Formats: sequence, C-alpha cells, structure tokens
Amino acid sequence: MTTQVHPTAIIDPSARIGEGVEIGPWVMVGPQVTVGDGCRLGPRSRLVRNVLLAPGVSVGDGSILGGDPQDLKFQGEETWVEIGAGTIIREYTTINRATSQSFRTTVGERCFIMTYVHLAHDCHVGDEVTIANGTQCAGHVTIHDRAVLSGLNAVHQFVTIGTFAFVGGGSRVNQDIPPYVKAVGNPMELYGLNSIGLQRAGFSGETISALKRAYRLFFNSELNLSQALERARSDLPTSPEVERFLAFVESSERGVPA
Repeated sequence: MTTQVHPTAIIDPSARIGEGVEIGPWVMVGPQVTVGDGCRLGPRSRLVRNVLLAPGVSVGDGSILGGDPQDLKFQGEETWVEIGAGTIIREYTTINRATSQSFRTTVGERCFIMTYVHLAHDCHVGDEVTIANGTQCAGHVTIHDRAVLSGLNAVHQFVTIGTFAFVGGGSRVNQDIPPYVKAVGNPMELYGLNSIGLQRAGFSGETISALKRAYRLFFNSELNLSQALERARSDLPTSPEVERFLAFVESSERGVPA
C-alpha cells in the first residue's frame, strides 16, 4: 500500500503515518499523532495533537480532532483523542481532547459521525454508533454500542445513552436514555421500545417481548422504581438484555425521562 501525501499538507516530525494513508490538500497533522494504515484525511482537516487513529478511519474535509478541551479547569495536562478502526467522521466535525477526569476522549469502531457533530472533552462513544448531522455532545457524555442519535440533538453533560437506543431529531437530551428505547422531544419523552432497530439487529422475538414487558413495568404502570425493579426481577425471564435494562435504570445518576 502506497501512502499519498499532498504537497500542501503539513506533518509534524513526531507524527507516525501508516501504510496506504491518503492525506489531502492543506491537511495539518500535529505532534504525537498516529495515523493508522489505510486512513483518509480529507482536505483542510486537522489533527491538532495527541490523536490516535486506528486503521481505516476516514476524517472528512475541515474536521478538527484533538483540540484543547473547552473546559476552564483544563491546565494543559497530556490528554488524548482515540478513534477506533473503520470509523467514518464526516465534514466539519470537532472532537476535543479530554481533561484529567478521564484523560481520553474515545470513539469506538465502525461508527458513523456525520457533518457538524461536536464531541466535547471526555466523551466516550461505543462501537457502531451513528450520530447524525449537527448533534452537539457536551463533556462527559457516554454513548453505548449501536445507539443512534438523529440530527440536531443537544446532549447535556454527563448524560448516558444506552445501547440500541434511538434518539429522535431536534431533541434536548438532559437525562439518561435507557438501552433499547426510543426517545424524542424537548422536554424529552420516551416512546416505547426501539422494536424495529432490535429486529434489524437480529434480536429474538422472546427477547423483544421481555424488554417490552420491562418497559411497561417502568414507564406504563403506577409502580415506583423500587416496585418496578422488584416485579421485573420476579416476573421476567432472565437474560443479559433485560438485566442490562434494569441495571441501567437502577443506576442512572441523571434519571430517565418519564
């Protein structure tokens, strides 16, 4: 594999560039950056410093990765941005380095981060997550595997979004979103299980049925949290998916939408 570097690109001597990398016009690659094999850096993109791209990452035109965290507590600590293999980052996205809270802002493998997305310091995004155009994530946001965020979402700091959750467009996400559900609105509301997404992902009918029963106990009944947990653990079949749902709701620090 031949690496192609446009003559207008500026690459710091400390940067490590893999095989088969394509670096476009006016790209800037700063200090302590690693670009894995087969990555593509679009025109005018910038890897500011302390960025690790695993193999096969695509960075769109004008995107900026590894800028300082926008946090007044930041004192210049050595922190990082890490992007997993096969992730696509489209145009004009910004992903900031972490603070000393976690030292790493991370995006997993095979994610699809669309145009004008912002991931602030200490965000942690799982594998195969889709974040659509214009979504803005504040610091310390956690997004679990296979979640989908639609366009123009505003995600409050310290929010957690569970696996296979679906967040509708234009939503203000100020509370945790449990796994496997649909959420939308301002104020945020839940709209049942993400059944279509679960079916497409190959979940069994029995698992989807059990998750629907768990959802109804928590969000469509008169039971309080403790009562719903007790009923769910006594009445529902044991499965990793149901336990993940129950544990998420039980441990949520910001609370979940009603």
